[in-house]
Amino acid sequence: MNIHHEETEQGVVVIHVVGRVMLGDESAQIEKLVGDLLAQGRKNIVFELSGVTHIDSTGIGRFIASLNRVMQSGGQMRMAAAAPIVREGFRVTRLDTVFQFFPDVASACEGFR
Repeated sequence: MNIHHEETEQGVVVIHVVGRVMLGDESAQIEKLVGDLLAQGRKNIVFELSGVTHIDSTGIGRFIASLNRVMQSGGQMRMAAAAPIVREGFRVTRLDTVFQFFPDVASACEGFR
């Protein structure tokens, strides 16, 4: 798994995740990065998931933990460009009703408060 981020002109942090988001130390990077960003005052986050090829329950759990931290800080977290296989993982667990999914990063970045 590979992860990197950038900040938009509107102050939204876009985190690009590529590869397999699964059990193991690699996926722990997601929670660590979110925690670091929140500590820096960055509260509006979009995960760009077009490069995610597989996600398991631990991977989904990393996003749940991140969403909880973002919401506790008063921020918002959104998901963008998820492949059908990734969306299915969230749908099966009914978490597609908890997370906000957008077709692309541009639409996910619109309307942050």
